[in-house]
Amino acid sequence: MSSRPLVGVIACRREVEGHPAHMVTDKYLQALRDYGLAPLVLPVWEDGSGLEASLLAELDGLLLTGSYTNVSPARYGAERAPQNTRDDLHRDAAALAWIPAALDLGMPLFGICRGFQEINVAFGGTLHQALQEVPGLLDHREPQGDKAAQYAPSHDLTILPGGTLAALQAAPVSRVNSLHQQGVAELGPGLRAEALAPDGVVEALSVEGARRFALAVQWHPEWQPAQHPLYDTLFHGFAAACRERSAERRGLATLIDA
Repeated sequence: MSSRPLVGVIACRREVEGHPAHMVTDKYLQALRDYGLAPLVLPVWEDGSGLEASLLAELDGLLLTGSYTNVSPARYGAERAPQNTRDDLHRDAAALAWIPAALDLGMPLFGICRGFQEINVAFGGTLHQALQEVPGLLDHREPQGDKAAQYAPSHDLTILPGGTLAALQAAPVSRVNSLHQQGVAELGPGLRAEALAPDGVVEALSVEGARRFALAVQWHPEWQPAQHPLYDTLFHGFAAACRERSAERRGLATLIDA
């Protein structure tokens, strides 16, 4: 049986029992496993030393997860809004270094929620720090209740024609969950809007000219993806791209060994 493609999963740095820890919630790791991928948790440090270029090159994909923290507004030249209270400067440094490096390697890249925002900032885009305070925009924060209520589909999603997401998902409209306070204010140069919320907020983006799958979404498709056709399609698309890169890497390794 062939080995599973190896996907790096960015960690968040949080305090656990009084000590700094590098951690990823299980739902992301389990989703990757369910789609035939092998997750590898990647630690983050503010000096960017958590992942050397030689190790990054050994991965078949990179997943940037959601988080309770936000990208520091200093990263996109903004003053901090009072509603923006949770930072992870270590993760900021790691993500903004790894995104261009992964794309240079032709590595599949999948961003979810915070990961979506990291990709936008990496390309020079900006963020609204509190969508609920912006006139004309919806409150995109999760509803009160248990996890089932919080992750239930919350609003319609319009998939824009001609893009990566439209090629994966035939239906032009879907429904997705919504568990975020921040969102795209200005889309970074080199990125393409792939889907919109009813209020016009960008909910999915892709990297123009990327060699492989390079897509990010603002919602949380890792929550029970097999039960939602759009979420399922996203993970199948990412997994297929990771398998392609894995096969390419193994082929190159065979040629080098020979």
